[in-house]
Amino acid sequence: MKHIQFKNTQISYSDTGKGTAIVLLHGFLENKGMWDFYIPELAQKNRVITIDLLGHGETECLGYVQTMEDNADVVHAVLSELRIRKAIFVGHSMGGYVALAYAELYPDTIKGLVLLNSTARADSTERKINRDRAIKAVKQSYMNFVSLSIANLFSEDNRERLSSAIERVKKEALKTPLQGIVASLEGMKIRPDREVLLHLTPFPKLLVLGEKDPVLNFEETKDQTENTSVKLVTFPDGHMSHIENQDQLLIVLLAFFKSI
Repeated sequence: MKHIQFKNTQISYSDTGKGTAIVLLHGFLENKGMWDFYIPELAQKNRVITIDLLGHGETECLGYVQTMEDNADVVHAVLSELRIRKAIFVGHSMGGYVALAYAELYPDTIKGLVLLNSTARADSTERKINRDRAIKAVKQSYMNFVSLSIANLFSEDNRERLSSAIERVKKEALKTPLQGIVASLEGMKIRPDREVLLHLTPFPKLLVLGEKDPVLNFEETKDQTENTSVKLVTFPDGHMSHIENQDQLLIVLLAFFKSI
């Protein structure tokens, strides 16, 4: 693992392989370890960078609100350190929000974008209320909040089949400090709508969704691809396609990268 300093904050990342740069961004309560299955395969022909976002994994917290733009600036600092000018981005859930913020801030540096179980839309009023409830809940009972949050990301059909994987994800999630959780929830709550990027950006885009995603409404999220050049791939499961549909997702990603 490698580190840089960004605004007096330690940022942790990994850098594997050579070729086209692919930046993998994890979601809320996750860390760069979520990509471990994918790195060996992707790094055969590409340079794969994974980054712990603010307040997650081995990256320290930056403040009491960590915006998607703050995280995008962290990613930019890492890529500048590595002298990478252009990259393909894959963002899972919150990582997708960060990738979209990056695309808005640094539009000339994106070669392609994969939104994995993510959306370009801002939080609805209801989602914002739920974020506030989550902040209250995690302050009251950190362990309960993390355990419930993780189990609820998988489709109900998979919770038994993937019980050991779910336990591993919970274990990693419990490494996320309380401040990192609250600051990220605050940051996601205030992120702007970036749906226009799906229409106006010239680079190839892919949206991967789970039909039984308990977090994102499948039909509403799918609607974003209408009248755009965004490619849509759907799996029959939940919010954790990288675990629930691991092998199929790898095939989808390799095909997308090859097409760019």
